[in-house]
Amino acid sequence: MLLIRCPYCEQELPELEFAYAGEAHIARPQDPSKLTDEEWRDFLFIRSNPRGVHFERWRHINGCGRYFNAARETVSDRFLITYKAGEPRPDISGLTGGAE
Repeated sequence: MLLIRCPYCEQELPELEFAYAGEAHIARPQDPSKLTDEEWRDFLFIRSNPRGVHFERWRHINGCGRYFNAARETVSDRFLITYKAGEPRPDISGLTGGAE
């Protein structure tokens, strides 16, 4: 069973308590009306799919209901760190042996 720590509730709970909400740290365009169709498509649908560390958004649906961010190692499916929404992307080099 995959366990995820909610940074708001400060509890580690089963994955069923949470919902994946996409890639983290995606900035919305300042003026979407000025984007070409291709740029708008890329913003909405094109996301990275790395082998290794991936920064993601999650929502604690069966708890506090809040969104938070997480760094997850996609090969092992291990969560390296979770942190509150709005906080900057953390330096995780100490958690991954320098590989990010």
